[in-house]
Amino acid sequence: MKRSLYNDDHLAFGASFRSFIAKEITPFYAQWEKDGIAPREMYSKAGASGFLGMAIPEQYGGGGIKDFRFNAIIAEELAAAGIGGAGAGITLHNDITTPYYMEICNDEQKARWLPGIASGELITAIAMTEPGTGSDLASIATTARKDGERYILNGSKTFITNGINSDIIIVAAKTDPTQRHTGMSLMVVERSMVGFERGRNLEKIGMHSQDTAELFFNDVEVPVENLLGEEGRAFHYLTSNLAQERLSIAIAGVAFARSALNWTVDYVKERKAFGQSISNFQNTKFVLAEQRTAIDVAQAYVDQCILALNEDQLTAAEAAAAKFWCTELQNKVADKCLQLFGGYGYMSEYPIARTYADARITTIYGGTTEVMKTIIAKEMGL
Repeated sequence: MKRSLYNDDHLAFGASFRSFIAKEITPFYAQWEKDGIAPREMYSKAGASGFLGMAIPEQYGGGGIKDFRFNAIIAEELAAAGIGGAGAGITLHNDITTPYYMEICNDEQKARWLPGIASGELITAIAMTEPGTGSDLASIATTARKDGERYILNGSKTFITNGINSDIIIVAAKTDPTQRHTGMSLMVVERSMVGFERGRNLEKIGMHSQDTAELFFNDVEVPVENLLGEEGRAFHYLTSNLAQERLSIAIAGVAFARSALNWTVDYVKERKAFGQSISNFQNTKFVLAEQRTAIDVAQAYVDQCILALNEDQLTAAEAAAAKFWCTELQNKVADKCLQLFGGYGYMSEYPIARTYADARITTIYGGTTEVMKTIIAKEMGL
């Protein structure tokens, strides 16, 4: 089914980003996967080419166009090229963290941070998850005690994407530990702040070129000028942006599922067994037909969600449905397709193997599948 989501401007943007991937990412990606991190230069080159901060106003060095279809194009091109870990760092920077700086920052903060975010000179991260808390955000133990014109930040975070590379990190902390949701605030911790330390770059089963780290805050003095929005409003800010975050993950889920399918179709046409092409076997045809149908149906829903987001109409339940369905689909398709590769599918030199490993986290981060189902059920009055 022909998609009508994109116009000529989006397609031209996609072609440019495809060329950027071919020149600046693909030749080096295997080494980045081994290194467990992408170089900072990837961000500055992407920024210089106009692939960061597309929605940031032009006065701050951004593209000045608030249209999430450009973000979707980036995710789809990364998936088509089989770029998982390093690509997730770019989408987090664009899709998940940048909205906080655009929507919550005051004018002074925007002038201080947005130009660097758009250029890629300031790599961003957001720190919510803690060793003792996962989806239960209101139970975080990190505290920020106000002391005159500063906050004294103490605590730790884990599983933080861009945790090693990041220059500015949005940290969720309790400014009133006696409260749950209403006791949390957001503040920006900068790379050079005394008492801020990074732990090891965590080893993962997938997403190897995405630097994921533990962060530690030991009496970090955060100036009040780095408070995002108002005290006690963190939960509101976080939940307001979660719909876009979850849609971003859903977009990537469908895109990687489609890439896995395309790689597999090409492979089964070439691979022979028992004297004929694997593509001639009925099981192969049925499996791939099922995956194609599921992907196309999911794509139609995701495209509608993108349009709804652009109109500020996307609901939490709709985004949760997209995230839950598409990431579960991503895992299913990767598994089914890898099986058709046989032993070669288990070799990391093949994109299908990396995609299979990378997919496993998607039903966990951004809110687990179980949490997504809870959100949907709540919207149903259950």
